Amino acid sequence: MGYTKETIKGISWIGGFRIASRSISYVKLAIILRILSPDQFGLFVIASLVLAFAEIITETGINTVLVQEDEEIDSYINTAWIVSVIRGVIIALMVIAFAPFIAGFFQSPHSNYLLLLISVVPLVKGFINPSIIKLQKELMFNKEFYLRTFIFFIDAIVAVLVTLITKSPAGIIWGLIIGAVLEVTISFMIVKPVPKLIFQVDIFKKVFNRGKWMTLASVFNYLFHNVDDIVVGKILGMSSLGLYDFAYKFSMLPITEVGDVVSKVTFPVYTKIAKDIDRLKKAYLKTLIATAILVLPLGVILFSFPHIIIKIFGDQWGRAASVFQILAVFGVVRAILNSTSPLFLAMKKQEYLSSITLVSFVVLAFTIIPFVQKFGINGAAYSVLISTFCTIPLIIYFLIKIFKI
Repeated sequence: MGYTKETIKGISWIGGFRIASRSISYVKLAIILRILSPDQFGLFVIASLVLAFAEIITETGINTVLVQEDEEIDSYINTAWIVSVIRGVIIALMVIAFAPFIAGFFQSPHSNYLLLLISVVPLVKGFINPSIIKLQKELMFNKEFYLRTFIFFIDAIVAVLVTLITKSPAGIIWGLIIGAVLEVTISFMIVKPVPKLIFQVDIFKKVFNRGKWMTLASVFNYLFHNVDDIVVGKILGMSSLGLYDFAYKFSMLPITEVGDVVSKVTFPVYTKIAKDIDRLKKAYLKTLIATAILVLPLGVILFSFPHIIIKIFGDQWGRAASVFQILAVFGVVRAILNSTSPLFLAMKKQEYLSSITLVSFVVLAFTIIPFVQKFGINGAAYSVLISTFCTIPLIIYFLIKIFKI
């Protein structure tokens, strides 16, 4: 059975969602960033960093394992849901417990309230019906398009309205909370089976044993993508953190979105043809070339016209232009290299991803502080870019092993 049509159709639907969601996101943040100062946005970045870290260190890899699984996944749903609920509670408690210490570390007492508020998000999301992964596993990307776009739209509306009323970054978090509540509700309405309070130890062990490498890869990936924020916030302060995170998000959004769309669609497709190495190799090379063709022109535009793009969000963000350009180059490289991730996952080689992210993190850890001290927020961007280039030889080595060249 050929999957070219399904891949193209999937990319069209997921691409449509990304265009819709990012258009909404740009409008939402264009409004919010005109209301908030870089200092205020920096407070939100701290809260999101802590939430992301708590989510990463409790990652089980269940969703990835469910997509990888060849057999029917209904028998996994009950156990997966219970694990998800417990994980949500643990994350919420971790964020609450560490909130005062995080606020003290960044010398930002105002971030304490945002940390307490954002702890509600994982608590709610823990109740999402795991059966919703079937939309991806069974290539039902049209249904996922409508679901995700609707949730994203409501999230954006709530975030903008609350921010306009409160003049506080808490508005962004309220959007996340309402979006999470909506996703839980819809997940129980549109997909089956509905989970029950039944826990099977053997299924949990099976998922945990295969998911542990995903957890390790996720930890290294988090460190790689967030250590720069932590160092910038600690050394340069909230205003610089707000500027850097703004540049990071918006310089790379169009580029990495292309890579993320392709990865999400190709992962289940690669899984279905994983036993046919020649076919898998051809599919990967087509994906790699297509990704490069799509992201390179976007990278050139972002690199060439940073001031015009940034002006949309207000004059207070103009100082981020130079770091915007550096991160645009990083976005192109990252999108192209990330096309290997779904291939490694389809081959159940999670340990490859762990090794790659470990290398990138080690290089980043050695360069980030001296670079930030010497070049400011531009130094953080240089460090991220260099550490990404250092993973290329390892990625090539793993590709050779898989394709047995």
